[in-house]
Amino acid sequence: MKQTFKAACIDTLPVLTGYLVLGFGFGMILRSAGYGILLAFLMSLLIYAGSMQYVAVGLLSGGASLITVALTTLMVNARHLFYGISMLEPYKGTGKKKPYLIFALTDETYSLLCTDNPAIPPEQKNHYRLFVSLLNHLYWVSGSVAGAVAGTLIPFNSEGIDFALTALFLTIFLEQWLSNKRHTPAVIGVAVSLLCLLLFGSEHFLIPAMLIMTLLLCLYREEAQHD
Repeated sequence: MKQTFKAACIDTLPVLTGYLVLGFGFGMILRSAGYGILLAFLMSLLIYAGSMQYVAVGLLSGGASLITVALTTLMVNARHLFYGISMLEPYKGTGKKKPYLIFALTDETYSLLCTDNPAIPPEQKNHYRLFVSLLNHLYWVSGSVAGAVAGTLIPFNSEGIDFALTALFLTIFLEQWLSNKRHTPAVIGVAVSLLCLLLFGSEHFLIPAMLIMTLLLCLYREEAQHD
């Protein structure tokens, strides 16, 4: 168990650096919008959706309706419907851990859990998944609270700080590109995203892009298996 936890700590170090910065940025932005430290803690603990939490600050301060919030949340987090399906089999025997594992499946956690760590014995896989999920959650909450505290104590211009989220996605993309010999999935993702962005605009491209990418990646997977 200790070795499994140690492996999870080591594997989540890149997420630690990213989540502390991103969470800090969220906490600062939330505080600059006039909300307190407690809300930063509760949102990161109970919502735990990085990009959506950034968007939520604008929705809260702008007085958005519940329908607007619901639709925006669906649009921003629609990608979870697609990559969450691929975790049905790995999470099948997780027992009481399953509800939390489902809740804590962020982009970065998914990326780590999809990479099979050969050092983890099969009987420890579920513990490893839980540790990775818990640690990443802890990093995000810690960063958010730290940012909210700093925003309370230090006057700060938050303009541009939300770019940290984009920077993290770029880092993950580059890491995946460098660690894999097959770049076709990455090329599909970029090409489809750009095409849908041009066709549907920045506010409506996400779901069409995800649907097309899923279809193309399924076709690519079948072709790769035949190869």
